[in-house]
Amino acid sequence: MDPKAILSAVENQEGLIEETLRALVQQESPSEDPQAVNAAVGLVEQWAEEIGARSKRHRQHQFGDVLELRFGPSRSKQKPILLLGHLDTVWPLGTLKSMPWRKANGRFWGPGVLDMKAGVVMALAAVRSLQQLKLARPITLLLNSDEEVGSTISRPITEKLAGDSSAVLVLEPAQGLAYKTARKGVGQYNVQVTGVGAHSGVDFERGHSAILELTKLVQTISGFTNLQRKLTVNCGVIAGGTRSNVVPSHASAEVDVRIAKASDAAYVDRLFRKLKVSDPHCKLTITGGINRPPMERKSGTIALFKKARELAAEIGFSLEEASTGGGSDGNFTAALGVPTLDGMGAVGDGAHAAHESVVIEHLVPRTALLAAMIANIE
Repeated sequence: MDPKAILSAVENQEGLIEETLRALVQQESPSEDPQAVNAAVGLVEQWAEEIGARSKRHRQHQFGDVLELRFGPSRSKQKPILLLGHLDTVWPLGTLKSMPWRKANGRFWGPGVLDMKAGVVMALAAVRSLQQLKLARPITLLLNSDEEVGSTISRPITEKLAGDSSAVLVLEPAQGLAYKTARKGVGQYNVQVTGVGAHSGVDFERGHSAILELTKLVQTISGFTNLQRKLTVNCGVIAGGTRSNVVPSHASAEVDVRIAKASDAAYVDRLFRKLKVSDPHCKLTITGGINRPPMERKSGTIALFKKARELAAEIGFSLEEASTGGGSDGNFTAALGVPTLDGMGAVGDGAHAAHESVVIEHLVPRTALLAAMIANIE
């Protein structure tokens, strides 16, 4: 299908893209508030059904519902394309008061506008444009409700639908102007030390400091970082003790781990499991592990990117690829061996930050590229 024709069809939706994006941003949807997320789910479900979607809600209790939308023929020899995104954000209810939706300086601003409500709106606009051009192919749009907090409930749904699809196009924000062909895997470890509490003035000798032991362990853990193998380990949160005059009986650290290769998951886990305390009166407990496998730059993803770069040139802009240390639900699909291309959402700045915004000029051509990819993948 001619990318220029797709671009024209998307250009005709420019006003609708702004209108729907404003409505979706103004419906706040923090991960921890199922009711708020479900309100956003309801908006998207309504818009999708207006263009013929077959909707299925995977009902949840701890988080909002996971929304599965099917477009195109219900029976086809062709496998569907999976468009993958999420509706939850990191922003608590009430953020709109300090970060209101606005259009200024060539950008749209507001909580969640970049990560990743613009990507959701782009997906709907891409489907509309292909419908106008009479493309009939199966498309699945999956919008998760817990991506920002680990995807614990949505991961099985994502993996099931990905396994039935020919490719996965992830609607996360672009990396600058680039699509993402690799992401690091993500892990979280919790290191807890139990010592022996005592009065620091009266019974100091009877105490065994959990904090002292933890500080030794933090030094060792930080040494796990190996930049040559793109492995980073960060002790981001530590806690312990009760008062300055008490030898602390408890201390803990939360550790973030990023890996570039799937094989490093077992390697890192061995390092953590071998940790020991030097004081025999203290006890060490370690929990956690790698919860998102890395999205490695493999042949299926490379082929998708090359196709995207060719189509982008036909539309009228150049496209580069990039890797990132952050994870997404695309990590899960890539680890299954399903060709996955990430960063296909909006261009902007400030994801998870007060200056979160989307560059307006890129919305239409990037949406057209998304639609062209859907149309040209077998």
